[in-house]
Amino acid sequence: MVFASTFSPFLQVFYMNRQAGILLHLSSLSGPYGIGDMGPNARIFLQDLESAGQSLWQLLPLGPTGYGDSPYQLLSSYAGNELFLSIDDLLEEGFLQQEDLAGLPSLNMLPADRVDYGVVISHRTDLFNRLYERFESTASSEMRERFDHFRKSEKSWLADYALFVSLKEKFAGRPWTEWPVDIRDREPAAMEQQRSACLQQIQQVSLLQFLFFRQWQRLRETAAEHGIQLVGDIPIFVAHDSADVWARPELFHLDDQGRTTVVAGVPPDYFSETGQLWGNPLYDWARHKAEDFHWWAERLKAIFRLVDVVRIDHFRGFEAYWEIPGDAETAIGGRWVKGPGMDFFHAIRRHLGDLPIIAEDLGLITEEVDALRDETGFPGMRIVQFCFGDAEPQPGFRPADYPENSFAYTGTHDNETMRAWLERQPMDGNTLSQEAIDAELRRIREAAGAVEGDLHWPVIEMLFRSPARSVLLPLQDVLELGAEARMNQPGTSQGNWQWRVQTLPLAETAVRRLCELTTLSDRLPARDGSAVSAQD
Repeated sequence: MVFASTFSPFLQVFYMNRQAGILLHLSSLSGPYGIGDMGPNARIFLQDLESAGQSLWQLLPLGPTGYGDSPYQLLSSYAGNELFLSIDDLLEEGFLQQEDLAGLPSLNMLPADRVDYGVVISHRTDLFNRLYERFESTASSEMRERFDHFRKSEKSWLADYALFVSLKEKFAGRPWTEWPVDIRDREPAAMEQQRSACLQQIQQVSLLQFLFFRQWQRLRETAAEHGIQLVGDIPIFVAHDSADVWARPELFHLDDQGRTTVVAGVPPDYFSETGQLWGNPLYDWARHKAEDFHWWAERLKAIFRLVDVVRIDHFRGFEAYWEIPGDAETAIGGRWVKGPGMDFFHAIRRHLGDLPIIAEDLGLITEEVDALRDETGFPGMRIVQFCFGDAEPQPGFRPADYPENSFAYTGTHDNETMRAWLERQPMDGNTLSQEAIDAELRRIREAAGAVEGDLHWPVIEMLFRSPARSVLLPLQDVLELGAEARMNQPGTSQGNWQWRVQTLPLAETAVRRLCELTTLSDRLPARDGSAVSAQD
């Protein structure tokens, strides 16, 4: 019996309708403040999506990032990234005044197509200090009441997160395992002392979270008005240096000093000959099961307050995960360990009911992983860039044979852009020979029915014609951008997560072409007010 066998009205739409959308992280929106945000350009982008006949906007994880700026290494599973706060909207609502922007680190010289996180963070740090001072001195009694209500209603995670961030600042950014032992181990007297000592910083962190969720709610309502479902992303693992692990260390494989004894990653694969050493702490699944996976249920509940659909990154880890010794320098010496399997998903269903989830089932996938995904009923993922490397593909691996219950992409945030992939050469770390690349391109050309000429749009059209119910394109591929627009290079820690679209709204020709393709492939939504909300 398929796990998701009975659907709510929203899930019926989610699983049954052909649809299309765009993959674009919030940081990649254009704008004058150094990084994309939840303000005017996000609303313009939603208008573009509606005009292009799209149904979905998929984003990367929205939480606050740590070292390396990766949205897959977050300081909290619950908090929002305050860098995404719209300065324009803060000015509009009176939380800031124009004079508050005077004398801040200049953003005028920053490139329009990249995020310089160092400059942006410096700018926001000074600005948010001024914002807090203004709120303290001028906020109305009604706004103070709303803020107090937020702090009380979100206390289960906000208290730990605000203290965690405050302590990281106090201890010069060092990880929590290097804090004084009594604070590291959360001894009650030490915790109370630090809450008192860091009171103002805790208040400021909490205020930024209040404003984040306030702005996000506006953005989500705007998305619904345009008929756009928001697709979120939840990493299967959490960062070691996070409020999540500091608050509940017993749920992870750590030693008595909080250090990881084993860590997450993947074995050697398409992206790296030595595998990927992620470094995330691994779960003590026996402990999670003893608590009926309550911690995970709360984590999923939190993200579904933000978005309509959730992609679970590295879904295969629920069947089996790559366990690497905590002191290893590469991922080669790891081993496969069984995950919680259907016990996990049965518990989540008991807690939360049926959920619209996408299973990211990429990488080294076994029959057991396929069986787990099929039993849950969740759609898996298909990536065009992975489909034509073999002359004899696995069943269901080419676009014409994609399963209906799948989300199909030209590429994800980890891939080259389609333009760069089609034009790649046997150099710069590419292990394929020119003969192998040429043979792959011939297979693509034959499958796409493109006798001659550029392959970029024929590949996209092939994807849209596929049986997959949902198709998503990174915005870079809609704009036909090359290697300069790649979002992330797995296995590297520098230069990632920086790309931004230079201008919005999008060019009318791109919007029109995407709408025509969406219409011809029967993926155009009915904009008649009959759309079903995830909250119905």
